[in-house]
Amino acid sequence: MSKTSPYDALERRSAEARADDLARALPEQITRARSLAGYEGTLADLPASDIRSVADLAALPVLRKSDLSAAQAKNPPFGGYTTKPAHEFTHVFQSPGPIYEPSSDAPDWWRMGRFLHAVGIGAQDIVQNCFGYHLTPAGAMFESGARAVQATVIPAGTGQTELQVAAARDIGATAYAGTPDYLKVILEKADQMGVSLGITKAAVGGGALFPSLRSYYADRGIRCMQCYATADLGNIAYESEAMEGMIVDEGVILEIVTPGTGNPVPEGEVGEVVVTTLNPDYPLIRFATGDLSAVMKGESPCGRTNMRIKGWMGRADQTTKIKGMFVRPEQVAALVAQHEEITRVRVVASRSGEQDQMTVRIESPADNSDAYAQSVSQLLKLKGQIEIVAPGSLPKDGLVIEDQRSYD
Repeated sequence: MSKTSPYDALERRSAEARADDLARALPEQITRARSLAGYEGTLADLPASDIRSVADLAALPVLRKSDLSAAQAKNPPFGGYTTKPAHEFTHVFQSPGPIYEPSSDAPDWWRMGRFLHAVGIGAQDIVQNCFGYHLTPAGAMFESGARAVQATVIPAGTGQTELQVAAARDIGATAYAGTPDYLKVILEKADQMGVSLGITKAAVGGGALFPSLRSYYADRGIRCMQCYATADLGNIAYESEAMEGMIVDEGVILEIVTPGTGNPVPEGEVGEVVVTTLNPDYPLIRFATGDLSAVMKGESPCGRTNMRIKGWMGRADQTTKIKGMFVRPEQVAALVAQHEEITRVRVVASRSGEQDQMTVRIESPADNSDAYAQSVSQLLKLKGQIEIVAPGSLPKDGLVIEDQRSYD
């Protein structure tokens, strides 16, 4: 395979050069973090100068989303984890939890440009950005990446599919950004309308890109590649045209640890993804994503030299991403608490027609489907099918969220 042109020189560094750069950058980031209220009393009492490598990070505690949420509740909006106050950021976003995330108009602050470049998106492209622009940051994240590669953006968001088709046709969209399955919805609507679209590239995230869906796009002449990103950390890893795992972004340090601990696992073993970001505005140190993955041996045939991971391999806990949104056990518990007649609830994630489906099975003696559906939409932030079952009929296996989707 021919080696691609790099996004920048960082992508082609030798292991030695990357380690040397990290040995300079990491102590600076640890020093920033230790000056913040959020880290008070939590970082190990080691000189920042002693933390110069990925291995050295293992001496520091893991920061979990629950820790961040608790800190934000006490010290809103960012819990003391940013180096600037809220009014010095350009945006403040709110993700389910709620969790508040800062954003800046500094060039490619979320580091998405590297991924879009790998997809082949550049100054000649018009990107239909179908990630949400309201409260959650995905739309802004991908827009900043498109600006970094000088592409034009249609800030489409989600919904109104006929208008999406019309915009893509009239403006001449050549690329799509959004969740993996929504592009299929747009294409099928275009087929129904007798409209031919010029989209040949797709940069997706926020959910699993199933092999059957990637094949569907390939059959239509669309190269579809995915990234692994979060609202807290920005871009973590991304696919290249080599299609061999995901390459870790140059602006983060990634570890794979035993779930529930901070102990690194041997290379190749599955564990929880823990990320340290080098973002000077928001220095998250050993932030546990709750996602499972594993390190792949060797370098990508595309010529990028950073570590590769196998991509998303499930959750370390029962938190599950459905339709691009996380559903957490505590949200399910809130649903049970809201209706005194409910004894237990199980949320089931499945697939139908290449789209995520959510079924909420509720143990209750009452037929309150409409009220339950309203509560589900309010608390889980998603709409799903409601199934009322007899008390005592759900399996007693400890699961409140069951993912029935196949990732093979």
